[in-house]
Amino acid sequence: MTPVLPGRRWLLPSAVVAELDPERTERGGRPRRTARDWAVDFGCFLLAVVIGAMAAHTLTRDPNTPHALAVVDQWLGGLACLAVWSRRRRPLGLAVAMIPVGVLSNTAGGAGLVALFTLAVHRPLKYVGWVGGLQLALLPVYFWLRPDPELPYAAAIAVSALLTVAVVGWGMFVRSKRQLMLSLRDRARRAETEAELRAEQAQRLAREAIAREMHDVLAHRLTLLSVHAGALEFRPDAPHEEVARAAGVIRESAHEALQDLREIIGVLRAGDSDDAGRPQPTLGALDALVSESREAGMKVAFDLRVTDAAAVPASVGRTVYRIAQEGLTNARKHAPGAEVTVGVSGAPGDGLSVSVSNPAPPGEVPHVPGSGQGLIGLTERSTLAGGRLEHGSDGGGGFTVRAWLPWGG
Repeated sequence: MTPVLPGRRWLLPSAVVAELDPERTERGGRPRRTARDWAVDFGCFLLAVVIGAMAAHTLTRDPNTPHALAVVDQWLGGLACLAVWSRRRRPLGLAVAMIPVGVLSNTAGGAGLVALFTLAVHRPLKYVGWVGGLQLALLPVYFWLRPDPELPYAAAIAVSALLTVAVVGWGMFVRSKRQLMLSLRDRARRAETEAELRAEQAQRLAREAIAREMHDVLAHRLTLLSVHAGALEFRPDAPHEEVARAAGVIRESAHEALQDLREIIGVLRAGDSDDAGRPQPTLGALDALVSESREAGMKVAFDLRVTDAAAVPASVGRTVYRIAQEGLTNARKHAPGAEVTVGVSGAPGDGLSVSVSNPAPPGEVPHVPGSGQGLIGLTERSTLAGGRLEHGSDGGGGFTVRAWLPWGG
């Protein structure tokens, strides 16, 4: 995000530019003046000089004013006008110093107004209230010591008080505009940061979904490949028919895995939904999944007790299929030779319950590395579908995956 165009920084006050670009500061950490600051400072200096010159002209024409007092008054006024150039660095000190100077010098009145305006722009309200209130309180004393030759006492106090309030109000208005600009800038930055976080979160969720889908789709096929390839490796003297059958399963599993991988890549390239490409597996595909596992040499007991299976929502049926697929894959890897029981039951309004369980494997099983991402993905799938999933050992060396998914009536 670029808050300020490089060619237009000179149009903004240095305080605003420093907030937008903290690197534009001087050695002491003070904001570096922009061209606008120099123009405004020169205008304030010129205003203080003009008001001081008008006051000096009136002062020199007053026969009741001693010459020495007029000279001191003008010297103080000139110094006050020069001090206006320090208004950005020391606004509070300048405004406080102008209170006694303003009481002693008529020609310092313009510089005092500029100092009060600067204080209202650059400092909080409490400082403005104290300094402005003190100036208002000293007005009766000032006009009692140095009466205005053209206005009555009360009128002079009233006019000066109104002018002081107007200057303070103008400065506070300028300050509020700057604060509004900075608050809008901060809001825009927060919105941009939140948008970046949302984009990163969306990318992370998309990556997790892709990883989950690839694991669920490919793990089953690749496990079949591994099992049959391992059988061929350890039984080189197997009968020709058995070798041919295992090779056929390997070829078919490799073909299916390649098709699944192409489907996932096509979905990623096109940015389509999960429904793109080949039809997604549903509850009706469980029979084919069980048959495929049995052909691969697994012992699978399948129990399907679902009222009106055709009415099961596609998303729920797909989740049931993935749970059964992952359970069979894990049983094939970690409990080879054990009989696996797959059970699915439910009715509209009651939901669907699915379980995949296997006893302890017969004999010693070599360690098979695994990350557990499949079960994590199944838990996420079940949660997203509004259901729940549990998995763990049954205490006797077996393992059970059990889930419930909602099915509205």
